[in-house]
Amino acid sequence: MNTRIKVLIVVGILWGALSIFFIPSYAEEPKFTMIALGVSGGLEEGNLPSYLLAQAGSHDFIALDAGTLLTGLQQAKIAGNLDDIRTESSAVLQQADAKENATDVSVSAAPPLQIESYVMQQHIKAYLISHPHLDHIAGLIINSPDDGAKPIFGLPSTLDTLRDHAFNWKLWSNFGNDGEGFQLKKYEYVRVTPDQEVAIAGTPLNVTPFELCHSGVTSTAFLVRTQDDYALYFGDTGPDDAEKCEKLQHVWQTIAPLVREKKLRGIFLESSYPDPRDAKQLFGHLTPAWMMKELRRLAEAVDPQQPATALKGLFVMVTHIKPSLQADTPRRDVIKKQLEEANDLGITFAFPEQGDRIEF
Repeated sequence: MNTRIKVLIVVGILWGALSIFFIPSYAEEPKFTMIALGVSGGLEEGNLPSYLLAQAGSHDFIALDAGTLLTGLQQAKIAGNLDDIRTESSAVLQQADAKENATDVSVSAAPPLQIESYVMQQHIKAYLISHPHLDHIAGLIINSPDDGAKPIFGLPSTLDTLRDHAFNWKLWSNFGNDGEGFQLKKYEYVRVTPDQEVAIAGTPLNVTPFELCHSGVTSTAFLVRTQDDYALYFGDTGPDDAEKCEKLQHVWQTIAPLVREKKLRGIFLESSYPDPRDAKQLFGHLTPAWMMKELRRLAEAVDPQQPATALKGLFVMVTHIKPSLQADTPRRDVIKKQLEEANDLGITFAFPEQGDRIEF
């Protein structure tokens, strides 16, 4: 099944395979393209958090986290969601072959890359890592020998952990441009500052990071801008009340004008567990009830007079759902149902599956 989505005038919850075409009612045309490489919040080692994001019409992606890379690209290929990039890569190869044959017919061309490898090496222009927990960096580490050179963006605490405990010639070879031993310098560490926008080379995208509280670990939300349109990706985060911090509230206050002006095209926000769950057992994550509580705070920031309609049509992609080993209703289905029942704000929720492509 080709699971490419364009979002059009639907408010509510999207169920099942994402083969429906829809767009938030205030967006005339899609501004972003997303390909889900991994969506699970754990256990499934071949389906860990990673989302490619590009300006609509562009194939120059950033990877929002990198828990799974190649496996997710293979699933996107099976779904037909890399076909337009395949066509482009074939044209590039034909041009290269023609040039090579014209200059030196004695040299045979190397076999062409599989499309998923081509995308990983050539079309992922940068990694944006929210925090250094293994489920958000495993794909980056394991694929690094065959990856192309590119920058890794993150808060200093994230990149220092990646440098000191992953790319350190003990856990893995040092593919960075800093750290212990010989530096292979495939990856450039780009340390970003909270609340300060930075351009991402090789793309038309800019990103502003925000700190998040994640059970004692500093996580990150990335506000991605293309021209005058925005997408907001949250790494792992607990609710402000449970975390005893105000990081989410700061994000809500910052983006409220963008929601008000219909410039925020979509949010990636986690709901790791279903309800009920004791606050002491959140481990720095959200549930549907906590997610809705935080989104109501956003609604209050957007329109204190009419919060009930402030987020109508806002597109929210639910991420990081943790599978369960229990033989009962899958957590994804439970969380979908709970969000549907709690959604009194007119939000459009989507639940991307691995390999899906969404234009929003």
